[in-house]
Amino acid sequence: MSNDIHAQRTYALVGTSGCGKTTLAEMLLLETGVITRLGKIEEGNTALDYEPEEIKRRGSIQPAFATFTRGAARHFLVDLPGDGNFVGDIDMLLAGIDSALFVIDAVDGVRPLTKRLWSSVQNAYLPAMCAITKLDRDRSDFYAAYAGLSSILGIRTVLLYAPIGEQSAFKGVVDVLGGKALNFNADGSVSEGEIPADMADEMATLRETAVENIAECDDSLMEKYLEEGELSEEEIRTGLRKGVLDRMLVPVVALSGLENKGAKPLLSAVEALLPSGLDRAPFAGVDGKELIPSESGPAACFVCKTLTDPFAGQLTVIRVLSGSISGDSTLKNMSTGDNERLGAPILMNGKTQNQTKDSMGPGAIVALAKLKNTRTGATLSDEKLAFTLQAPQLPPQLISYALAPKEKGDEDKVFAAVQRLLDEDITLKLNRDEETGDILVSGMGQLHIETAVERARRRYKVDILLKTPKVPYRETIRGTAQVQGRHKKQSGGRGQFGDCWVEFAPLERGSGYQFEDAIVGGVVPRQYIPAVDKGVQEASARGFLAGYPMVDFKAKLYDGSYHTVDSSEMAFKVAGSLAFKKAMESCKPTLLEPIVTLTISIPDENMGDVIGDLSSRRGKVSGSDSVAGITEIKAQVPMNEVLRYAPDLRSMTGGQGSFTMEFSHYEEAPQPVTEKVVAEYKAAKEAE
Repeated sequence: MSNDIHAQRTYALVGTSGCGKTTLAEMLLLETGVITRLGKIEEGNTALDYEPEEIKRRGSIQPAFATFTRGAARHFLVDLPGDGNFVGDIDMLLAGIDSALFVIDAVDGVRPLTKRLWSSVQNAYLPAMCAITKLDRDRSDFYAAYAGLSSILGIRTVLLYAPIGEQSAFKGVVDVLGGKALNFNADGSVSEGEIPADMADEMATLRETAVENIAECDDSLMEKYLEEGELSEEEIRTGLRKGVLDRMLVPVVALSGLENKGAKPLLSAVEALLPSGLDRAPFAGVDGKELIPSESGPAACFVCKTLTDPFAGQLTVIRVLSGSISGDSTLKNMSTGDNERLGAPILMNGKTQNQTKDSMGPGAIVALAKLKNTRTGATLSDEKLAFTLQAPQLPPQLISYALAPKEKGDEDKVFAAVQRLLDEDITLKLNRDEETGDILVSGMGQLHIETAVERARRRYKVDILLKTPKVPYRETIRGTAQVQGRHKKQSGGRGQFGDCWVEFAPLERGSGYQFEDAIVGGVVPRQYIPAVDKGVQEASARGFLAGYPMVDFKAKLYDGSYHTVDSSEMAFKVAGSLAFKKAMESCKPTLLEPIVTLTISIPDENMGDVIGDLSSRRGKVSGSDSVAGITEIKAQVPMNEVLRYAPDLRSMTGGQGSFTMEFSHYEEAPQPVTEKVVAEYKAAKEAE
């Protein structure tokens, strides 16, 4: 097994949506004989984008897994989505990867979202290579895209393969370090030749820069390079691999996936430079433990994804961290304490699955069927090892929408259908809003939620309506009042009597609710004082203006009276509630709206449009910063104005903009907003 493991490569294709990752994967599968013809995104027949929602949108919405061999090397490849709506679990997936093949295209180069994705690769401490794709396309500019890697992302690059010709003239690559040309033939094969004369000087300069960068990663190589001005081929090869594994260098290759140009040089570079499952850094566990990957010894696996297959049911995708597993392996779920019999490992190529009798060692990514109670993020470990991987934290959901059944009374069916998606998509969150009664689904963006609802409709045959949820407004007061809450009821037997005097006053924004007991002389017995507090709280939770909770006020109980027979906790609770309602008539109640902080990344040329749009949404720009053609804007905007911001930003920026959103604070809403919200509330009450 040893030679196989050292030749094994486990890597993810990472890049923005539309940069050509899935097409590149298609080229690799064709080159290694997994498929017999190149599928196309536009035709909906690629091996890795097979979900109906992916075919409809012409883009990946979930990670796809592929397994193929090339000579002695087995490759485990993961094609990660690149749309901002579907990258919420990228850190979880990268935890099960040994390296990244970072993809940008020669037409658009480094995009705003590219920075975020590269940060995920860095945060996962993964060695990386970069593939610059779409060299065959109109407007492609390899060297502009290549320059962006260093100027925008700060990457120290080593150019391995530079293009010979671009756009329709792209016909081969120069092996920069090897000093030769690799010409692409019509059948996908490669033939060696001389570097074109008009490129020779430029390639010599690029080679010198590359060798210098390699030498700088090792003191002994740098010393020799300074003394002799050159390194041997072996020194260049070993120095480059060391620089890659130490995450100091990122090799770059040029290719065209759509025209099947560049598969062989790319695969050769992957096998020569990226780590095997035994070469990667130790895994960090909980409680400070570390796990050094090893072929022998107890096994441990990390669950990086859960998929649903229409025939096999739930598939649990695992990465073998250490040791080896086979069909008769039993490991302990370190989260639940349950033992799981793994069953035969399944090798995946998109929706195609093949069970294997081979034992799988470090680096292998396989699926397991019918595990009992194991979810994404869990560690399966031999009890002797008892290792638990420190799973990455998921980002918070950015936006919520309300779900409703098409037929009244089917609310539970809707909830159950979407609930079944949560194991598969851990970036979704489902709950019932206690304030509004809505079923809320939260996710990373509008498209993310719309796609999840489409999937639930298709799989579970439930008619679901998606509607914008109620914004979580709050209410508060601006004035003070001293009021009496008096509840007296006589009905033949024991009556009800509660009497309290309460002073209501506003507090600073964000203070919440405070209750002060200022009773002296026992005018309200001790046992009834908490009941007044509870009555005020329950009444304030229903608001006064528009049914939203009242916040940032103080209720001070300072006087009252009681009856030795008729008083009770319930009577004083009602009295507290009556005091609140009476006070609101003179305390100048007002509506508060939630303010969110938007961080928006856009091309420089779209800055004017975006800032103008933010102003129209009552937004306040707090700052902006531009680096190498990409502007990052920070702004505070009322939540109600950006519930459907994603499609508007895509429209303004031609799909190049991305944003994150987080709650900031509450502010008093303008009068027109207050009037509109109150009117909608009253209309809804009348319709009930």
